[in-house]
Amino acid sequence: MRTISGMLSGTGIWSADLRYAEPAAIAEAAAELEALGYRALWIPDTGGDVFGALDLLLEATATVTVATGILNIWRQTSEATNDWWSALPPADQDRTLLGLGVSHGPMIGEQWSRPVARMRGFLDALAVPSEHICIAALGPKMLELARDRTAGAHPYLVTPEHTALARKAVGPDGLVAPEQGVVLETDADTARQIARQMLGGYAGLPNYVNNWKRLGFTDDDVASLSDGLVDALVAWGDVDAIAARVDEHRAAGADHVCLQVLQAPGSPMPRAAWKALAGV
Repeated sequence: MRTISGMLSGTGIWSADLRYAEPAAIAEAAAELEALGYRALWIPDTGGDVFGALDLLLEATATVTVATGILNIWRQTSEATNDWWSALPPADQDRTLLGLGVSHGPMIGEQWSRPVARMRGFLDALAVPSEHICIAALGPKMLELARDRTAGAHPYLVTPEHTALARKAVGPDGLVAPEQGVVLETDADTARQIARQMLGGYAGLPNYVNNWKRLGFTDDDVASLSDGLVDALVAWGDVDAIAARVDEHRAAGADHVCLQVLQAPGSPMPRAAWKALAGV
């Protein structure tokens, strides 16, 4: 399966702020990010009207790719997705990418089961062209499904080593677009504290933990959020240090890397950091 023609390269921004901040602030930030040269804007789906959020970003921009990272297939239906897609103007369809994800058992509840089968069924009912779909794939079976049924993979909370595995799994023509958490901070203690505040919410989710173990990390690494695990998952330091991590992903086979700027809780939208990192 080929990637969307020329749609994703360079770097993008993954941001919950672009989903849940005030609409006027989102529109202003999205236009600025496009002007700065970012190639894609990625938003999560943790509740609320994801399609309205996509519409807002599309309306505020002209050329940048607008993507979900992810559209939660337990909270959204293929029917609603099809209805929204069919109503989009062709020019907006051309720059939209729906990253699909199966979420996590602890977040969905008892109905969560057989994630690969659930994803396959969602894809079966989806009328969106496959080149405008990717999967938040971590393990081998989901990566195979991403290769066979979509443009490729959008792995989250991964290392460049996983990017190499994803590239091998989806083949030379499949999309590999990993998310990379970053902290624009040179003090190690401060940077790791910010990173741990974010990672702590994920360390109890089996999908991520199992993937980290496949990459060689241990139960102790996860339980303590060890320096080794933190540093592998979150790039911190100055712009050059973050650029070096992005280059590692590219060398491992990434077509596109989306940066998630991490900050202390309660911080405003990280527009200064986005501007500083635009050259990456």
